Amino acid sequence: MPATTIEDLLRTAAPQVLGVLVRRYGQFDACEDAVQEALLAAATQWPGDGVPDSPRSWLVTVASRRFVDEVRSEEARRRREETVATLAEPGAAVQTDDTLTLLFLCCHPDLPLPAQLALTLRAVGGLTTAEIASAFLVPEPTIGQRISRAKQKLKSSGARFGLPPPAERAERLQVVMHVLYLIFNEGYTASGGERTQRTDLTAEAIRLTRMLRRLAPDAGEVIGLLALMLLTDARRAARTRPDGTPIPLAEQNRERWDHDQIAEGVGLLTATLGHGPIGPYQLQAAIAAVHDEAPTAADTDWAQILALYEVLEKVSPGPVVTLNRAVAVAMVHGPRAGLALLGTLDDDDRMAHTHRLDAVRGHLLELAGETGAAREAYQRAARMTASLPERRYLSLRAAGLPVT
Repeated sequence: MPATTIEDLLRTAAPQVLGVLVRRYGQFDACEDAVQEALLAAATQWPGDGVPDSPRSWLVTVASRRFVDEVRSEEARRRREETVATLAEPGAAVQTDDTLTLLFLCCHPDLPLPAQLALTLRAVGGLTTAEIASAFLVPEPTIGQRISRAKQKLKSSGARFGLPPPAERAERLQVVMHVLYLIFNEGYTASGGERTQRTDLTAEAIRLTRMLRRLAPDAGEVIGLLALMLLTDARRAARTRPDGTPIPLAEQNRERWDHDQIAEGVGLLTATLGHGPIGPYQLQAAIAAVHDEAPTAADTDWAQILALYEVLEKVSPGPVVTLNRAVAVAMVHGPRAGLALLGTLDDDDRMAHTHRLDAVRGHLLELAGETGAAREAYQRAARMTASLPERRYLSLRAAGLPVT
């Protein structure tokens, strides 16, 4: 099996294996260490020995043994080891998927909100601290500190593994949805490395959001989040060239979009809109639906998209929303109007660690005919991004502009 396939398999299995161990032993920090050792063993052995018939059971067995080795020193823990050994025989099938329960545990109310998000993205999403930092627009060391403190807090609070009672569930649901949204985004547009997108993350985010919908079938924002993921992921096949270079939305071959997935997303959105308060995920899904339902890029109803972004900015303000609204403003009122709005983000510290501002600025300057300034903006953006395909795309945009 190719190394990239093994890597994807391990990323998908990691939160499920961690969920099994935390359910059995209750020590989050020690369990995560054991799972990391099992993943390292798999990454070393599987390329040569082959992937076992039941990869998740193999990982649970190895991780359980690592955990047992750590607690063997005390008599009471030696007794528990005998029980553990019975539960974790090699090749034993592991049928329970505890990933959603693990998600809720990481979103424990004893943790500050930023720590909940960072810990969950690490434990459930398998994202690196660099990828999480990119998602939050903050320095990498800040995320590392948040994760470390969150683990210690979970350990000292005595948090139990299990779904929260209904009274607490609604509060934690908001954080769970945010985490799934960030996992999906990292998969759809990878923040670093050789790949433009990571289907292991997008598929896992959609799978977990479907599970979340079954847990909370009447939650409009959960339905909106699932619709948003489906409507966005439907474009996946048309998003890149053979070498991985991104293709802008306006240039994509819409016949390659997954129209069954679009139909499901639109159906979900239609069923939930008007049946309760409208939240940011429903609004983003509505924007995605306008894009997906346009037969061609020229047919896109940008006025409707701008109106939706204006509502979204009131419901959930933030620099990324303003960034996207600037594009819609440019498409409706002209590129200079979009550039004026973009200028309001220049002093926003949250945009200092991302290439997105200069990438959009380059695009709007190009539309305005200011090719020299556009080239400089694209070049700045290319230097900032950690994604190699994105860097290649931005560099090509800069090189393709005429010299004036």
